[in-house]
Amino acid sequence: MSTFRLHKSVIKQVDLYRKHSLWRGADLHDKTPPKAAWELVCLPKSEGGLGVLNLQTQNEALLLKYLHKFFNRQDIPWVNLIWEKHYANGSLLASSSLKGSF
Repeated sequence: MSTFRLHKSVIKQVDLYRKHSLWRGADLHDKTPPKAAWELVCLPKSEGGLGVLNLQTQNEALLLKYLHKFFNRQDIPWVNLIWEKHYANGSLLASSSLKGSF
């Protein structure tokens, strides 16, 4: 989740498994209605929920964490490698053509 943006269908399928395992057990074809709305389950415990993470929000937060490390040029091997290989002049915008995913 911290490397790639998850597709909506992947998040939907994972949430389906999480919902079923929480309320209905291992049977995905069980038609018993859930005992609580999924939105309420995802609320923090301090607000009356169970604190289950929203995968979309979590995915975006983890990706932003890596973007922050990249732009601040933290002393991490993968950051140094990308800066040396693609941005040798030390600037993102000074190059005539943008490289990478930016």
